[in-house]
Amino acid sequence: MKPVDRRRRAASALAAACALTCALTVLATTAANVAVAPPAHAAPSPAPGGPREADGTRKKSLEDVRAEIEGLYRQAGAATDAYNLAEEQAEKQSAEIARLSRAIADGRTRIDRLRQRAGAAARAQYRSGGIPEEARLVLTDDPQLFLDGAGRLVQGQKATRDLLAELERRQQDLETYTQDAGTEWNRLEQHRSAQQEARKHIDEKIAAAEKLESRLAAEERTRLRELEQRDRQRQQTAWLESGALKEINRAASPQGRDAIAFATAQIGKPYVWGAEGPDSYDCSGLTQRAWGTAGRGIPRTSQEQWRLLPRVAVKDMRPGDLIIYYADATHVGMYIGDGSMVHAPRPGRDVTVAGAGSMPILGVVRPDK
Repeated sequence: MKPVDRRRRAASALAAACALTCALTVLATTAANVAVAPPAHAAPSPAPGGPREADGTRKKSLEDVRAEIEGLYRQAGAATDAYNLAEEQAEKQSAEIARLSRAIADGRTRIDRLRQRAGAAARAQYRSGGIPEEARLVLTDDPQLFLDGAGRLVQGQKATRDLLAELERRQQDLETYTQDAGTEWNRLEQHRSAQQEARKHIDEKIAAAEKLESRLAAEERTRLRELEQRDRQRQQTAWLESGALKEINRAASPQGRDAIAFATAQIGKPYVWGAEGPDSYDCSGLTQRAWGTAGRGIPRTSQEQWRLLPRVAVKDMRPGDLIIYYADATHVGMYIGDGSMVHAPRPGRDVTVAGAGSMPILGVVRPDK
């Protein structure tokens, strides 16, 4: 392998490692923020003179509980996005380690073959009595034999030099591959440890939200659902009244239709963080699998989908496009037309159809642009 190829491989491995490190930095920061951040969109605290619990603390209204639960799920969603990105990069790193391992095995095989060729040349010289080719050439009195031998001598010397140079290059490549594989393996182990720590933070936030909801009476849980739906409907109505749909009248592309068909076929399946199907999904797992089935590979997380896919204006949106929600791009749904989208909402909910404007829209991306 040429030195420039080795440098390119090293640069590629370094770029992948840097991307993974950045993802894990985001993941660690998110986990740290999750541990201390207050619930997103928290409702105002009750008046000091409001109802109190038996221990004297102010009693939370059902709206307070709803805002707290939503905040916990938002925090878990942000950490999930970072975890999924780190997981995707770890898979790429594992593939790089496998490639390096194959290169090491291939390099060893080639070195063994070169050594065999060098040994064969040495044995041939031994069988000729150990007389150097140059000496035999000088001793001949046949002009034609002299010329033929001179040509073979030049060719043989060049072949020997080339053989030794190739052997040296292969040995250097093998050393580089071995060092790279060891480094990548150590990094992968560190990243797996960090991922497990992040997984614990996500599970803790989801458990806290589920615990809050489990404390409610059946009637209160029903009202909680109604409050959630009312808030989503309020946002959807405001979005529609803004005139957002006036210019949205475009048809889906053939791939977009296929993606929609897949996504809507998953309606009723549960949200599970980190899931990519076929029995459950998280929000970006659903959109990635839908577009993958349609023949277009897209990034794994909503944040990477927002960062890497072509963006279009909301007024130019067409069915099949992905709507990215919240300022931190931690939720995604697929627009299906008529002001609606299909998405996997959060833990405890199933894949469903909802209003495209029922959450704060960050922007729109188009996988097949």
